[in-house]
Amino acid sequence: MKTFPLKSMSLVEAQQKQFALVDAICRHFPGATFLNGGDRGLVPGLNQPQATQRVEAVLADFFHAQAAVLVQGAGTGAIRAGLAALIKPGGRLLIHDAPVYPTSATLIEQMGLSLIRVDFNNARALAMALARQQPDAALVQHTRQRPEDSYVLEDVLAQLAQAGIPTLTDDNYATLKVAQIGCECGATLSTFSCFKLFGPEGVGAVIGDAHAVARIRAMMYSGGSQIQGPQALEVLRGLVFAPVMHAVQSEVTERLMLALNRGAIPQVKQATIANAQSKVLLVTFHQPIAAQVLEKASQFGALPWPVGAESKYELPPLFYRLSGTFREANPGMEHTTIRINPNLCGDETILRILRESCEGM
Repeated sequence: MKTFPLKSMSLVEAQQKQFALVDAICRHFPGATFLNGGDRGLVPGLNQPQATQRVEAVLADFFHAQAAVLVQGAGTGAIRAGLAALIKPGGRLLIHDAPVYPTSATLIEQMGLSLIRVDFNNARALAMALARQQPDAALVQHTRQRPEDSYVLEDVLAQLAQAGIPTLTDDNYATLKVAQIGCECGATLSTFSCFKLFGPEGVGAVIGDAHAVARIRAMMYSGGSQIQGPQALEVLRGLVFAPVMHAVQSEVTERLMLALNRGAIPQVKQATIANAQSKVLLVTFHQPIAAQVLEKASQFGALPWPVGAESKYELPPLFYRLSGTFREANPGMEHTTIRINPNLCGDETILRILRESCEGM
């Protein structure tokens, strides 16, 4: 299987990201304000907790954007808020011609949006769709929706910008793994789940154009809609560890692919790295034993499903079935192929679990 995974940051590059984030924290949190646990409620003049305002300023600074806002509902909430800021209900939304992530599909249905599908891998087809169908906005997933996807995010966003189309990128599973997120590549707004970056449950981030962010803030007038100070500070505490941890994870994945393709486990036919949706190892067996391997792997310590997919709760590796969008795009593939996310463990642990799970098959 030929795949086109996103280029992960090296460990050195990830360290520089960590240092840059801490530097931004220093610039926006004077003295011991970072240690006070964060305030709650609506500060006069801000209409939000002061700690939340400072965290959002850090995020905007760090991601080289005009503004940032934290929202309820994790990544799904961020996409919901971003779409509402860019397109009116019943509008025409341009998306990649691939299975839509289920939660995004629900949002699209709720807003009554008409979908315009085009293959983002084909620049000419994209240009024709923009000229003929004139969408109101575009939703671009940063990571891969199909194994064969190869489009370069910057190139797609550049075409959309040239046509004057506002864009929202779903940066889940890409943020702080790659060098830049969507808003740094020309998107109007970037969205991601802070929970997937070792942060608190239920918090999402929308980063980018100041006018679009202001429209989101207008929808969050009441105190119950606000992300409170303690939650916002937890976002930064998790975020600062994400770049290095994900760079280590990427190195483990690379070593595993080499070992498996050199015959470390006889039952394995091929190992491939793919963004599906997180950057994982796709392990294909000679025989249709995927379901049996997954059942056994959990008995040897592997996680059978995620809580938040790379959240602070997933320390052992994930041995789990292909994502719904990958299964929809490749019917039958789930019988011979599993995905493995190392999370925070080493390659020897994964090889041991995989070897023991394949015994006798």
